Amino acid sequence: MRLVSTLEVWPQLGPFEQRLMRKLWRHGSATVRELLADGEFHQAYTTVMTTVDRLYKKGLLDRVAEGKAFRYTPCHAFEELQRVTALDSIRQLLDSGDTSALALSYLVEALSDHDAHLLDDLQSLVENKRRELGDKGKSRE
Repeated sequence: MRLVSTLEVWPQLGPFEQRLMRKLWRHGSATVRELLADGEFHQAYTTVMTTVDRLYKKGLLDRVAEGKAFRYTPCHAFEELQRVTALDSIRQLLDSGDTSALALSYLVEALSDHDAHLLDDLQSLVENKRRELGDKGKSRE
């Protein structure tokens, strides 16, 4: 699946590449000239052109010819990439060699440090997943 290979690339992107991706997510699509139009980026046209071409070659952008230029569009929504990145990080934590219960306690600690209400959200998500898994088990019987 293309998203998995994209996931491997995302953490390796430099700050400028990440800023370009965020701007493309905000705008949906853009040419290099449009990326430079509002003055947010102070790099040369050729620098931006080379960078978006690299993002295209890394599988993060699609492009369509538009006159002598290309219009670049992100291949995946930011939320989709965030979801896959989070899932991968959690899987790595669970596979880290520590017991799963210890890894889960780290997650609960991080949630409570960030926002105690997230613990209620987590409990609700766990209960919903248990019901979903229970319903699937009953339908197989």
